[in-house]
Amino acid sequence: MKDPNNTRNTAPRRGSPLWIYFVVVILLGVTAGGAAFSRLTAADLDALVSTPVFWILGCFIVFGELRPIITPGSTENNGATTSTTFSFAALLYAGLPIAAALQVIAVITCGIFRGRAPHRIAFNAAQYTLSLAAAQLVLALFGDLATPSDLWVPHGADLPAIALAGAVYFACNDTLVGSAVALHARVSLVKALRTDLAYQVLVHLALLGLAPLMVVAMDRSALFVPLIVLPFIAVYMNASVSVRREHQALHDGLTGLPNRKLLIVRTEEALAAARGAERRRLARRKTADPPNHRAGLFLLDLDRFKEVNDTLGHPTGDRLLQLVAHRLTHSVRPGDLVARLGGDEFAVLLPSVRDEAAAREVAARLRAALSEPVRLDGMSFDLEASVGIALFPDHAPDFELLLQRADVAMYNAKEARTGVEIYSPRKDRNSPERLGMLGDLRRAIDRAELELFYQPKVSLRDGHLVGMEALLRWRHPDKGVLEPRAFLPIAEQTYLMRSITHHVVTAALAQTAAWWRDDLAVQVAVNASGRDLLDTGLAETIEEGLLARGLPAAALQLEITERILMNEPAYASDTVGALADLGIPLSLDDFGTGYSSLVRLKRLPVEEIKIDASFVHRLADSPDDAVIVRSIIDLVRTLGLRSVAEGVEDMATAQTLRDMGCDAAQGWYFSRPMDAKTATDWLRRHAQITVPNRVGLEPTA
Repeated sequence: MKDPNNTRNTAPRRGSPLWIYFVVVILLGVTAGGAAFSRLTAADLDALVSTPVFWILGCFIVFGELRPIITPGSTENNGATTSTTFSFAALLYAGLPIAAALQVIAVITCGIFRGRAPHRIAFNAAQYTLSLAAAQLVLALFGDLATPSDLWVPHGADLPAIALAGAVYFACNDTLVGSAVALHARVSLVKALRTDLAYQVLVHLALLGLAPLMVVAMDRSALFVPLIVLPFIAVYMNASVSVRREHQALHDGLTGLPNRKLLIVRTEEALAAARGAERRRLARRKTADPPNHRAGLFLLDLDRFKEVNDTLGHPTGDRLLQLVAHRLTHSVRPGDLVARLGGDEFAVLLPSVRDEAAAREVAARLRAALSEPVRLDGMSFDLEASVGIALFPDHAPDFELLLQRADVAMYNAKEARTGVEIYSPRKDRNSPERLGMLGDLRRAIDRAELELFYQPKVSLRDGHLVGMEALLRWRHPDKGVLEPRAFLPIAEQTYLMRSITHHVVTAALAQTAAWWRDDLAVQVAVNASGRDLLDTGLAETIEEGLLARGLPAAALQLEITERILMNEPAYASDTVGALADLGIPLSLDDFGTGYSSLVRLKRLPVEEIKIDASFVHRLADSPDDAVIVRSIIDLVRTLGLRSVAEGVEDMATAQTLRDMGCDAAQGWYFSRPMDAKTATDWLRRHAQITVPNRVGLEPTA
């Protein structure tokens, strides 16, 4: 029989509908049981004590409660409880007081053994008592009432009465439990009853049908009772083996959570239910309103879990995963499903979710549960996870696409360090729109639509030029001039990034050489991604370009973002070493937005640190940002490097930065990004140009 509260072992909130329902059912059960026991006579009690068959029945009822027959597709909470056969047989043979007493003793014993909460034990005892009382009323209508001192053995003519009593017992029991499940899961009673109705009808038909045979056997001899139990034992053993095999096929061996196969089944069921509910709603309203019935799929990945495995070993990592599984399953709503897909990747299915805001609330609760410190092997761990959310039917029509788009959202959450992201076609590198742009970008390289703009970096001490940053632009034939953020995230995940980087380096070196030939010796900086630093051909391309144009290494500068320092392969790549050997200086871009290691920072061939524009923009309004900027400037000065502030748009900000000791700045206050021709004119209008002197070059007027 299904459990009225199978996902929690805590009492319902006092005053809630479920709490009120529990109290009412328990009181009714106590009343029914009290009324039945009050009818017992001294002769009945003597017969109860002296008849061994009642003791045998009691043992079998307890055993039936403790060891339900769980078949494939059922669980411990809705498996076949063989105590039904014995308690119903006790009702037929000796009446309600004996059947209810034996069943209540079994429920209490089982509840204590399994650590169930008192309210659950009391409800289950009342539920069985009321169901047996209802069956007793039916038998009373036919004049078939038994007592311990006046036992009743049915005949063939009594089968209709027994069948009706069994049907009433099942209907009462299923309705009592179904109502509790409906209140707990906040679904309709019809939906709660329909969940496994066919299974329950079939099971109870067999269990209740054996009860009259049990009575006949008991009346002949108590020794016949164990013979009837033997088939139950055989079925139990076979069912256990079958269930164990099914469980292994559908569950993860380490955590016991559902695996991908079971997740697919449950998700398809949830999507089918959502489709049906939506069709019924539209049929009633006959409108094309946005969907009200949604299902959600979360993909959750632990951050930096590999470090635990590498540092403490896989056994500790496995225990951590088991703890994560426990926390997740106890943090979801009733009816939600937690699955493990492999490694440190988990999925959470929400069969019903109101909207994106509700999905975010669930995801935030999951992350909060995981964020509590964990102690293993005498060490404390702080767990964090990135969660991607995809909703049906908003983002995908089926499981595979829903999982794929939840995966996209999860990686977006990792990249943006936001923790939780909902799928957005704009951020999906695999969406039709982005794939179309990828094709356009591939053709743009061939058609020379990619162009470099230049923005000066100016010394805050004397206004002299420090260098020029090359900024990539795409002159799209339909969309106009596009900035890098509109197309580079697509390219960074494909082979096109290598082609674009080589194009940028070649174009920047060509323009730098042209300026140097015109006595405008200026250092030009180009941006490099983490993928670029893993490209062993980049250093070779730069070296060949410098030699072909007769430029020193200091004429070119590579800007890398601070987050690249978090990536060990990029930091330790052969490309970085080769660039250092060439003498190519590095500039650390967007400083303050990542988590740099000062050791790594000191070891890299960095000549300048660029303070992220987000801090500079809030310099005048946020005291905290002012403190951060000043701290960065002091740190950079201590390391003997040059500090450059980005995003300077007014004179007041420039003056504040100068007072703080910042070396240089760039932004619209000095100049907007300019195409090559405009940048050349700008350079010629400035009389003094400061160039790098690390290779013996002198300032050029």
